[in-house]
Amino acid sequence: MTRTVEAERAEAVAGWATGVGIGLIVFMVTWIVAARVAAAVQAGALGAVVAMGLAVAAGVVVAFRSGRRLAATPRGDAAPAP
Repeated sequence: MTRTVEAERAEAVAGWATGVGIGLIVFMVTWIVAARVAAAVQAGALGAVVAMGLAVAAGVVVAFRSGRRLAATPRGDAAPAP
């Protein structure tokens, strides 16, 4: 069985969606940890702004890197072995 263009496109979309999900997880964990650390180091709203900035940057970087990697990963065909 050969792979169709639609199947390849679906695999790429699934890879990007998974990458975005991983990026969101990294965003949440980074935000929680950075907010705790920033609150201990700095008082006021500046700590929250710094934590959000770090979390957004980390989430975007991880989402793009993992999405690109997962979308480019070759998948095996479903053809049975002879």
